[in-house]
This record gives sequence, C-alpha cells and structure tokens, in this order.
Amino acid sequence: MDKQTLLSQIEEKLRFIYGDEYEKSYMEGMKDLVSSWESRNFEQPRPISERNVYMITYGDSFYENGRPTLETLHKFLKNNIGETITDVHLLPMFPYTSDDGFSVTDYREINPELGNWEHIEALSEDYRLMFDFVANHISKSSEWFKGYLNDDPKYRDYFIPKDESFDTSHVVRPRTSPLYHEYEGKNGIKTAWTTFSEDQVDVNVRHFPVLLELTDILLEYAQKGGTSIRLDAIGFLWKRSGTTSIHLPETHAIIELWHLVLDYFKEGTQIITETNVPHKENISYFGDGENEAHMVYQFSLPPLMLYTLTTHDSTKLTEWAKTIGKVSDEATYFNFLASHDGIGMRPTEGILSEEDKQMLVDKVQENGGRVSFKSNPDGSQSVYELNINYSEALVNKGDGESDEEAVKKSLAAHSVLISFMGVPAIYYHSLLGSKNDYAGLEASGINRRINREKLEYSRISDELKADSYRKSIFEGMQELVRIRQNEPAFSPYANQQVLDLGASVFALKRTNTQTGDTVYAVVNVTSEHVSIDLPEAGTNLFTGESSVKAVTLTPYQYIWVKE
Repeated sequence: MDKQTLLSQIEEKLRFIYGDEYEKSYMEGMKDLVSSWESRNFEQPRPISERNVYMITYGDSFYENGRPTLETLHKFLKNNIGETITDVHLLPMFPYTSDDGFSVTDYREINPELGNWEHIEALSEDYRLMFDFVANHISKSSEWFKGYLNDDPKYRDYFIPKDESFDTSHVVRPRTSPLYHEYEGKNGIKTAWTTFSEDQVDVNVRHFPVLLELTDILLEYAQKGGTSIRLDAIGFLWKRSGTTSIHLPETHAIIELWHLVLDYFKEGTQIITETNVPHKENISYFGDGENEAHMVYQFSLPPLMLYTLTTHDSTKLTEWAKTIGKVSDEATYFNFLASHDGIGMRPTEGILSEEDKQMLVDKVQENGGRVSFKSNPDGSQSVYELNINYSEALVNKGDGESDEEAVKKSLAAHSVLISFMGVPAIYYHSLLGSKNDYAGLEASGINRRINREKLEYSRISDELKADSYRKSIFEGMQELVRIRQNEPAFSPYANQQVLDLGASVFALKRTNTQTGDTVYAVVNVTSEHVSIDLPEAGTNLFTGESSVKAVTLTPYQYIWVKE
C-alpha cells in the first residue's frame, strides 16, 4: 500500500467514526503522525504458522532477588522452555496502580520493578512478543487524568463526565461498581465514566486528540518489538447515548484504522481483540476477515472444554465446534483454556443451559474456586466468570479423582487446544502444572489472584524436574507442542472438520490443502476405555507406529493420526 492510498483510507475511516463532528484538522493530524513515523525502522515479522505457540505471562511471574523480573523471565524461558514457545504474551508491563497492571499510569514506560525497554528489546531477540494495549481506560493516577482534574486545557476533554442528557439505561458492563465516579478536582468535584473501577477511567476517543495519541502509542509498541498487540476490553471504547455502548460501529472502525496503519508500517503484526462476550459478538471483530482483527480470543472454548470433561460428554463441544470455520488466509482464532482472568461464562450463552452453568459453578466452588458476577441493565446480577486454576477446575472431586486423573485431564484438554483451528496460547500456570494459589487469594481478597501466583526462579526450575505433577504436565505439554510445530495440517489457517465419532470422544480432521497433509485428532473425554473407528488409518504421531482404523482409547487418552 502506498502512502496516498493509506491516507485516503484513513480519511474514510475518520469520516465514518466522527460523522457530523468530523473536521479537516483531524486528517491533518493523522498526516503528521504518519510522516513522523516514516523515518523509523520497523522489523517485519514472519507470517504466523503451525510453529507459533503463545505463552501468557506477567512480566514479573518469575523472580529472583535483586534482578529485574523481565531479565528473570527471559532466563527462565531460555533455560527451561526453549523453542516450545515462540511468542510471549506480556500482560501489561507498564507502571500501574491496581488490577494487576490493567490500570496503567503511563502507556509509554516500563514498570521499573520489571525492568526497562532494553529488557524488552533483549527478550524480543529470542521470542516474538505480544504487548497489551489497555486502550479503553487509564489509571486515575496517570498524568492524563491528573490534567483533567486540574483543568489543564490539553486534558479537559480526555475523559467522559456525567451528563444527565446521556441515556445510560442500556449500558452493558462486566462489573457491579457504579458507572460514574466522583473525584476531587482543582476547582471542585469532577465526574468520569468508569466501566471497570474507580481507578480505571475510560478515555474519550470521541475527542480526536485522544484517538491520535492512542494511534501513536500503538505504533510505538510495534516499533519497539510488539509483533502482536492485544486490544484489552476494546469493545467498550466508543459510547453513544441510548445504546449498550459496547461493540458500536465506531469501535470497529477504529480497529480497522489501526489495522491499516500497522499494515503500512509493519505488515504481519497481529491485532488481537479481547472481548469476553457471547460468540457471535466476539467474532464480529474479524470484520470481513481481512480488515479488522487478525485474531479474536476463542472465549467459548474454556468453559465448554471444562463442561465436556466434567460431564464426560462431548456433544455440546462438538455442536459448537461445528460452527467454527476458516475465517480467511489472514485471520484466525486465538485459542486458550486459561488466562490471568477467570473462565468466562458469558460466551456460553445460547450453548449451555442455566442448569449446566450452575453445575459448573457448584463444581468450581467444591474444588476451592471462586465465582465473580456482573451487573445487568435491569439491576440483576449474573455469573461472569469462574476463578480457579484450570487444571484444578477439571477434576471431579466428587468422583474421587486423583492428581493422576488431573494430569490426564489437563493434557487431554490441551490436546484439543493445540490441535484446534487457530493459534494456541498456554497460560504459564497451565504449562507448568500449578495449582490454586490460596495465599495470594486470601492476602488480596481478589478472586483472580487464585491463578496469578508469582514463581521464584530456582524453586520452579527444580520443581519442573522433581515434582511429579508439574513434571508430567510440563513434559506432556512440550510433546504436544513439538508435534504440532512439525505438522502443516495444524496451520492456523488449515481447514477443520469436526467428526461425529460418539459422545465419548471429541474428534477433528485438520487438512492443509496447500501441502496435502491431513491429521485426525481424537481425545477420549471419559474415565472409561472407548473403542472407535477412525475414518482412515495412518501414522500415530505420538508413537511413530502405524495405526489401524479401529482404535481403543484409555481414559482421557488422545491420539493424532496422520493420514
């Protein structure tokens, strides 16, 4: 794309976003921004392939006394993970005041407790990096919000004050806290829209200088090593009176604008949207498959995988998976089972019944987890997410399942994650076989801390060798990834067919039409032996042996057979 084409398309997006409020000065600002970045170097990333596997982690998930934690993370990855992981999703690594990083005080600086930009650059030499862009909101302690409170002309319109003429009755939010909060300003009380908390203040992208600055920050992330940019809570970005103020067309157009700009400067950078909502709303962020997100979070997979291995019945997972098809040669799914947040329940709407959901709530609580709620427009509350370590969530304690079954279930679940259409992302606690962190939960009173434990370097390095639970899960994960990375049928863009081989198994056929490779991925979701007939015989990728069509799977066993 040449510069003139880029500018023409940017102007089209801006005119749509701002409508009657559009001013010619907006385009002049964008022209100046583009020109300011043209002299800077952007290292072009390689295309996404079957080799790409993400690890989700905080910048301080691994620590040593007296050493910047980004340095320790880099050391841990090189010494213990190696090439099992290609991409590292660094959860917000910026200075912050709350929410474990998601109340950023300065988008452009690294939290000094983690290190600095030099540590990021060093890490990017060995691993592709995914940066979190918390574009929807910023900390109340940021210079931006301080300027707003002090009536600084620059920041006067950077936030959204309460307006009695603005109808918020239909606003959708994932929190039970007030929508607006009051703050002590230089000249009296000021109010601001707060989707998530009193400390996380929504920015006002309707004010064009805010959008311009956010776009500049996005380019800075790409230039400083971000090969993927995760747009956190992006669905809430644009607000309009009388609407839900989520997933509005202006929000989609802003993502399209950012897609254009990144394609111009650093083609191949992955825009990944994080919208923990029902599936149809979630996949709307693909746009036409080429103009918006390159990947969207596969939010329905974690609760459905949990449901499947709890009930020992793959029917609902199979029915849902049949609705997942190829998006394009440029867009696919960001698949995960666990993350720094809980197991979202909104993505099960229309898939699981209220009884099904309650069964999972009861199970998670029995297994030592917690439950978080959201507010509804009618004033009621409903389950938003389940807070628990994913491996611990899988265990049916009522059936007396042991750690051995927990290991099998965890690997069985991840065999689906790693073979499913899209790119797999593995949370560091899932990769390392961690359990619930009750100390962190109790010390903080924050439900999500149950699955955010920070690990001392030497201890976790030793436990991966000596602790049988950790060792079994870690080595099993490594094997799954190693095989995936050598099979073109597992390309993120390869075709996927869901097979009906009975409710006791979940089965996929992955086919790369360009290379002619086909792999059948089957997992026993029950605690019993199961006999099935595969569509074709082939080579068992885990043993290297020839496999006949008639196969008997042990409890929670998974096989990948190459045709």
